[in-house]
Amino acid sequence: MSIPPPPGNPQPQDPYGRPPANWPQAQRPYGTPVSVNALAVAALVLGVLCFLPAAGLVLGLVALWQIRRSGQSGRGMAIAGVVLSSVGAVLWGVVLATGAASEVWAKFEDGARGNESLSLRTGDCFDAPDGLEGDTHDVDPVSCQGGHDGEVFGVVTLPGGAFPGDGKVTGIADERCYALQDRYAMDSWAMPTDVDVYYLMPSRESWRYGDRAIICVFGSTDAKAELTGSLRGDPTTLDTDQVVFLSTANAVDAALYEEPEEPPEDDLAGPRAWAAQVHDVLGEQIEALRGHSWPSAAQKPVADLVEDMEDAREQWSKASEAGDVDTYFTHYEKAYAYVDGPATVTAREALGLATTPPSFDDSESGNSEVEV
Repeated sequence: MSIPPPPGNPQPQDPYGRPPANWPQAQRPYGTPVSVNALAVAALVLGVLCFLPAAGLVLGLVALWQIRRSGQSGRGMAIAGVVLSSVGAVLWGVVLATGAASEVWAKFEDGARGNESLSLRTGDCFDAPDGLEGDTHDVDPVSCQGGHDGEVFGVVTLPGGAFPGDGKVTGIADERCYALQDRYAMDSWAMPTDVDVYYLMPSRESWRYGDRAIICVFGSTDAKAELTGSLRGDPTTLDTDQVVFLSTANAVDAALYEEPEEPPEDDLAGPRAWAAQVHDVLGEQIEALRGHSWPSAAQKPVADLVEDMEDAREQWSKASEAGDVDTYFTHYEKAYAYVDGPATVTAREALGLATTPPSFDDSESGNSEVEV
């Protein structure tokens, strides 16, 4: 007769090492949430974005291995990440093989960076591979000492907001660049005859990427010719006597350039008012020349020039008071006879400035704009 074991005593151990059926098992408590594998989440994100497909593929495979061992959730996300990353890797391979990636990147880079012209500053020289007459999307900065296509003499920064339109931008360039031209190259007599003003202007497309600069440029009117040396002639390259003389000459020239387009035969009042303005400007510049202390070699030539300016001023005064067109033109022609006359040449020679008056051909005058 066998005697049963006393109550509460443990049952005998299974000879194969397994615990008895009624022993408690190590289990997860009921209701405890299952953690999501972090690598599975990362693999899915990279797969959806098609960004770094190789990394997404590797992370997805590692996540599947970890989920098998740990019992974590996220197996579906890991599989989706592997599939999407595989597809992304194939697409990237096709893009790289066809060279489309380089084109896309170039367009992105051009848009984000604008173009090299945005880095140009006053006084810089550059080559334009497509020429100044074509669409200049890129330039190569070079030294001004050697041959070059263009020289920057001014930069006009436009305000923000919506793109004002090509016509508006061109109008601003016309107005501002020619004013900057006289500041950078003060001696118009020293300007080569084959040099004209060009604009590098923002386009509607470059405007979206922050391009707000109108680049004012000197360039050759001959597409096959290059500029050599700098055209700069301002207080950084001229002495004080030269700057004073050129400042007065440019002020008078600016007044003469304001001549009304309406002929005196149609409207005599406009030309008469303009003649009065020239008279006043001449008076101001005569005082400036007289008030400066000139070197001994230039004293008499400048004094002779001032005398001519006084005579011209008198003729402009009479033109401003003319009662009829014939009388106006009589004094107009006498006044203009003093412009760039022998006294001007002699004074320039004494100051070491150019002595050959510029020649103007209306058929060749103008400017060119280039969108960048």
